[in-house]
Amino acid sequence: MEALGTFIRTVGAHPRWLALVCGAVAATGFPPLALWPAALVAVGILGWLVFTAPGWREAGIRGWLFGLAHFTLANNWIATAFTYQAEMPASLGWAAVPLLSVYLAVYPALAAILARVLGEGSTNGKFALLFAGCWAISEWLRSWVFTGFAWDPLGLILLGPSDRPGLAVVLPWLGTYALSGLAVLIGVGLFSLIAARRAVIAVPLLIAITAGMYWPAGERAEGSLPFTLVQPDVRQDVLDDPGNFEEQFMRTAMLSRNLQGADNRLVLWPESGVPDYLRDGYPQRYYNQMTAGGDPAFARFRIGRAIGEGSLLLTGAVDLEIEDGRAYGARNAVTAINSDGEIIAGYDKTHLVPYGEYLALRWLLEPLGATRLVAGSIDFIPGPGPRTLDLGEWGQAGIQICYEIVFSGQVTDPEKRPDYIFNPSNDGWFGAWGPPQHLAQARMRAIEEGLPVLRSTTTGISAVIDADGVVRQRIGMLRAARIDGHVPPAKAPTLFSALGNWLPMAWAILAILVSLVATRWRES
Repeated sequence: MEALGTFIRTVGAHPRWLALVCGAVAATGFPPLALWPAALVAVGILGWLVFTAPGWREAGIRGWLFGLAHFTLANNWIATAFTYQAEMPASLGWAAVPLLSVYLAVYPALAAILARVLGEGSTNGKFALLFAGCWAISEWLRSWVFTGFAWDPLGLILLGPSDRPGLAVVLPWLGTYALSGLAVLIGVGLFSLIAARRAVIAVPLLIAITAGMYWPAGERAEGSLPFTLVQPDVRQDVLDDPGNFEEQFMRTAMLSRNLQGADNRLVLWPESGVPDYLRDGYPQRYYNQMTAGGDPAFARFRIGRAIGEGSLLLTGAVDLEIEDGRAYGARNAVTAINSDGEIIAGYDKTHLVPYGEYLALRWLLEPLGATRLVAGSIDFIPGPGPRTLDLGEWGQAGIQICYEIVFSGQVTDPEKRPDYIFNPSNDGWFGAWGPPQHLAQARMRAIEEGLPVLRSTTTGISAVIDADGVVRQRIGMLRAARIDGHVPPAKAPTLFSALGNWLPMAWAILAILVSLVATRWRES
């Protein structure tokens, strides 16, 4: 306790520097490091910095500095994406990450300001509850303002290792943004208890939290729909090279053979899984770029031959929007193709990646030499939103392409609940930190919605996630392999699946109101 007091007195003279350090430390709670105890300590210190700030402006500055360091480290994988395109210098990526973080840090600052203003006169414990509610609201805002950037919610630090859900087991009753509020409540609450020398409460609470993080998952149920999930190990530096297209297809096809002779097998290929245009009706010059002899019918036919009789393929593909004989836009799509080479269903990605799949403010930035990171000069067009594809004997499939899976409350059609979610992705852009973070957020969607998630990626990490968020099978990065099995069963609809983000916002408002009422009651 004396050491803690000395620490507080020492760093109290440099609170802004401490906020920066804590932001970076909190980011280590995310995969691949998953240092959740360090992250909780950092969040606890942030709460103390905000609580002791001399006013709301200083509280906002401390929250912003925390966010600046936090998002810069957590999102370092974005810089790697700049190394896989030739239009802009790769070094620009190392400027892009902190520049993005300048904006993202506004949301921790907003939470800090709101908590400091509303928390005037509160005690440490009541402030912890207040700050938790404000943080949950700020994260929810981050998920949709300016189309949203929901990557790495703070609650991700409470997700357990791959074989158990950890404290994220409460997601069906809280939702992601309320789980982030819970992380703040735990961190700030524990720090307040220790600072107040109330070890008799803090120690048992810390033991309970640790036990919750490593509590074993429940018994695994078995499903009935057979599947083959393919990871072809197509590296990003050759993905868009036409000279490599045929080899890519052949490698993927060889990994898709029906080795078990299943009658109604589901085959899953990743985003960017097919280098051909599959739909009819485009000008011939677009088909001439394909590997299948410039013939979309032949492209579909050989896909049907590759998956074999009785199988159905879900694959990432690109569709074009044509007007006056030219493509004015493209769609990042998932296409369902049967063994006869017939397209039976499709889905278009809704949440596109800004500056990745479209160039925001193109009229301003393009003359300055900016371009998007995905190959091609035309922008992708967003789809209509979450849809459930009725695939007959292959079940009701929810589709979320790549980045879409991180948007809590926006991954399923509320009118038609799917049996499972297919999340094809190309994580080859994202270095060492991006893929494990992406996988972890897919696990959170599985727990939250009570649905299994199947991820097929170009070069890792592919995985089968059951409805408890447990990774049943996986293929690591930079490997060509396949997973065979049966799609895990869905659970009954969760409270979150029924209420969506109304649920975490209700928890956030309740936390704020309880804190305010308790403070006013104490004053009276």
